[in-house]
Amino acid sequence: MIGLTSSTPAFRQVCSGCARRIRLPTSVSAPVPRRSLAAGPRTLAPFSTVPLAYDLHEPAKPVADKQTSPIIIMHGLFGSKKNNRTINLILTTLHQDLRNHGESPHEERHDYTAMAADVADFIRQHGLKESTLIGHSMGAKTAMTLALHEPDLVANLVAVDNAPVDARLASDFARYIQGMKKIDEAAVTRQAEADKILEPYEKSLTIRQFLLGNLHRPAGGSNAQKFRVPLHILAKALDHLGDFPFKDPGEVRFVKPALFIRGTQSKYVPDEVIPLIGQFFPKFELVDVDCGHWVISEKPEEFRRAVIEFLEPKE
Repeated sequence: MIGLTSSTPAFRQVCSGCARRIRLPTSVSAPVPRRSLAAGPRTLAPFSTVPLAYDLHEPAKPVADKQTSPIIIMHGLFGSKKNNRTINLILTTLHQDLRNHGESPHEERHDYTAMAADVADFIRQHGLKESTLIGHSMGAKTAMTLALHEPDLVANLVAVDNAPVDARLASDFARYIQGMKKIDEAAVTRQAEADKILEPYEKSLTIRQFLLGNLHRPAGGSNAQKFRVPLHILAKALDHLGDFPFKDPGEVRFVKPALFIRGTQSKYVPDEVIPLIGQFFPKFELVDVDCGHWVISEKPEEFRRAVIEFLEPKE
């Protein structure tokens, strides 16, 4: 979600240290077999990671003989790599499906340490350098976790409407899962049927359409639509998705640039947590946008301008 041209100083800053141009397939689902991350000082955890599906969006006018180090965009709960594709991007971007979402594999473990390890593994496998991480909600905490644990993999960070704190997840998400389970049980064949079932659980048509974007028709001949996301796994994970794996900013900090964008009508980044953000991310900037939790879709131009300004070189 960057609007910089490849000739600006900001582009060179984002891509400093790059030696070659990225060449990845434009869309990948499960690109490599799963493997275990060996425990060590530069890895997140000694558990199995999953290969992340992604879409690659390259600039229309790439810079010859230069690598454009990518912006990695991570969605929130129930989202996918299909989200936010309409925002004009000029730099190379990778829209990822986090584990248990979109076309990425399902795995019983679903927490921020595991999701960050998946992204770290992806960055290493593809030899990416100086990446910019942009994450919304669940994706924001995933990006923060990775930046704090393995700062060498990250050039800078944009966290959208979430903070590095333990907080109770909104009850809306549990309600959504209840409605989505009802849809799976009903074996609907049309989205209009699914929407009618979901309406008592969520009045907003926009949010219902967002959730129903996870429906698909599994292979096998049946015309019934099912949710692509594993509802049973996400339901079990809800109690912990409000948590943040780091508790003590005296032990770990990310000292590179970080931008926090919050919706002023959202409750996820209250004023009282701002000092803690500054302790974990001492070079952070804060931008307020007059909207709710869904900042990028509600106010896409304000979001884009905030990121552009953040990436521009400072005087």
